Amino acid sequence: MPVYQLSDRIAFPPPELADETGLLAVGGGLEPERLLLAYASGIFPWYSEDQPILWHAPDPRMVLLSSELHINRSLRKSLAKTELRVTLDQAFSLVMRRCAETERPEQYGTWITDEMHVAYARLHELGFAHSCEAWRGDTLVGGLYGVSIGDVFFGESMFADESDASKIAFVRLVQQLEAWGIELIDCQVHTDHLERFGAREWIRAQFQEALKRAVQAPTRRGPWAFDGDTL
Repeated sequence: MPVYQLSDRIAFPPPELADETGLLAVGGGLEPERLLLAYASGIFPWYSEDQPILWHAPDPRMVLLSSELHINRSLRKSLAKTELRVTLDQAFSLVMRRCAETERPEQYGTWITDEMHVAYARLHELGFAHSCEAWRGDTLVGGLYGVSIGDVFFGESMFADESDASKIAFVRLVQQLEAWGIELIDCQVHTDHLERFGAREWIRAQFQEALKRAVQAPTRRGPWAFDGDTL
């Protein structure tokens, strides 16, 4: 499959034209309009600091349904006794920065570039990008961020400075998403970590069909806040 070169026009080739690695296109920019069209089309940017913007649409796609969240016994115990405070949209830029700074196995540098940080901060200002934070006192110890359109949450990255901090934030977020009727959570690519939460791989056609329906729902624009204690 060819890799498509994007222009200044806000448009993408169909996701099914991605190559075997999921790479679909290169170039373009990270304008809010382009990012929102990408996510609504099943496409996301993922590239390193020394690369041009690379757009991906992998097949299969890792998906979690909020109603199918699995919490193992160990994490349930942590949730029951935690002293962490969990919030929404209280420290978006800080969560992004900590995700970028976190060292990950077999990853050199970060794909959360300064350019990405600016672009997603703009999406956050517009009410489409959201963070979930775990705090010990006034110190941020874990969290995650992503994008939401219609009845879909597109997860991007998470970090933890304390054991289970990001897991607790993730569980609280997923439970709130379910309460709001946001069932489809795009986890992008397979990880054992996400599989333990109940995420599974869908073929592209299944994901694209579910996505097409879900993005037609009204978008819950930010800032977000928890309805109440959903643990």
